[in-house]
Amino acid sequence: MNILGHLRLANLVLALAVTAYCRAQQAPLPAGVRLIPNVEYAHPDGHSLLMDLYLPVRPETAAPVPVILYVHGGAWLSGDRHDRLAVPLVTSGYAVASIEYRLSQVATFPAQIEDCKAAVRWLRAKSRLYNLDPTHIGAWGTSAGGHLVALLGTTGDVKDLEGNEGNLDYSSRVQAVCDWFGPTDFTQIGEQAKHLPVPSGMDHDASDSPEAKLIGGPIKQNPDKAKAANPITYITKNDAPFLIMHGDRDPLVPLAQSQLLDKALMAAGVESTLLVVQGAGHGFGGKENLQKVQEFFDKHLKKRASAATNQGYR
Repeated sequence: MNILGHLRLANLVLALAVTAYCRAQQAPLPAGVRLIPNVEYAHPDGHSLLMDLYLPVRPETAAPVPVILYVHGGAWLSGDRHDRLAVPLVTSGYAVASIEYRLSQVATFPAQIEDCKAAVRWLRAKSRLYNLDPTHIGAWGTSAGGHLVALLGTTGDVKDLEGNEGNLDYSSRVQAVCDWFGPTDFTQIGEQAKHLPVPSGMDHDASDSPEAKLIGGPIKQNPDKAKAANPITYITKNDAPFLIMHGDRDPLVPLAQSQLLDKALMAAGVESTLLVVQGAGHGFGGKENLQKVQEFFDKHLKKRASAATNQGYR
């Protein structure tokens, strides 16, 4: 097999690995969870974008619940909203909105982050309808989804990434971010991948790498486009607090990518916690890890605002 064939195989392995991981999370709905499927939250360029909304079964008079926006992985070219990794948190008093977004074969960056922001705005705009707390919205994503939620956390004040689709008078800012093994700096990932403890053989700088497909060209030939897609580019002291989790045996996204993000956030004065999952590859679960995610969101999303209104988020 020639070099090009190896690269294509590596890309396929990446997409299949993350998609298989996401599919593995499709457990039956827990008791006390209500699903509202196939809700359209945006319609950019004729593409109907859907979310599955999971709500706790509660009295109509109950207080609004905080929301977790879940963004699936899949190398920006596969995966879907049916990933149920975050659904168990509904039984702990959260609403979970699992979304789809335009994949790289449909549109290049920044379409993907524009879609995520449109979803956040939709949740605020519909908060009264579904009894959601618009002042407490968190974001959780894996792999490519981790990259996108990291961008949500660092671009709350970046108007150029808002897009022009849906509820633009609402804010897309989130109040907490959980990033599981997402890429954070495309300009360094290729070199870092050369030193992985379990290398995949994938060339992130290749012309057909997932990152290249996302931005519309090879990373090294498009440094400005690569920088524009990096969560690290936009970090300010006003960003949301982060929980970052990454396996130390990840063969696809180097642990160094999460270490870079954690270091940059802390340097800017942003609360950040990096948890390295020992022995884990590109994808992990387990009650202990899920408990850490819930504890993080409980800390940042269950503190009530002084006024349960949209003030400050419109």
